[in-house]
Amino acid sequence: MSEQVIVIGASGHGKVAADIVRSSGDTLLGFLDDNALLPPEIAGIPVLGKVADYANYPDASFVIGIGSSAVREKIARQLDGVRWYTAIHPSAIISALDTEIGAGSVVMANAVVNPSAHIGTHCIINSAAVVEHDNRIGDFSHISVGARLGGTVSIGAHTWVGIGAAVSNNISICGHCIIGAGATVSNNLQICGGCMIGAGAVVIKSITESGTYVGVPAEKIK
Repeated sequence: MSEQVIVIGASGHGKVAADIVRSSGDTLLGFLDDNALLPPEIAGIPVLGKVADYANYPDASFVIGIGSSAVREKIARQLDGVRWYTAIHPSAIISALDTEIGAGSVVMANAVVNPSAHIGTHCIINSAAVVEHDNRIGDFSHISVGARLGGTVSIGAHTWVGIGAAVSNNISICGHCIIGAGATVSNNLQICGGCMIGAGAVVIKSITESGTYVGVPAEKIK
């Protein structure tokens, strides 16, 4: 049975989420967005009003198409009690073996999610990203375009893994971290919460102190 879906956020991520809804055969009602300067429709899709207008659509499901994890969490709390739509592009490869994708998450085109991977709520698994077996990805995290997570990787909530980053096997990354574009994290390491790993950095040892790390090998900026 086709679902009626409203996308919250009408910018880039919102348009991708809207495309996934339509590609999945469900009915896209339109966008909700608090930007008062938006036109009445975007790419032929109606802008139905502001986020607070969600209550006018009690029979709809909702998905948040916004890149900022903090904003996604704020809206998810604001709309507590609604039915969340999990948007999975038809071209994504999702294992049927002990795999979980949390409510409200968005899995984009050509992404791969392998067996026993558990993805939290309101996450973004971007185009062509790879989430290998036995991964655990916390709520509101974002795995960017072409990023690759090896087997048995644990990532805390509100973590952003940048475009083309490579995280090897048996890695634990605590929450609220940023792994920069093209960064590499070697096998069997731990990264504590609140870290920023710079673009192109190579992490070869565990990180136990929050801060910004850059270079090859990655060292903390003092």
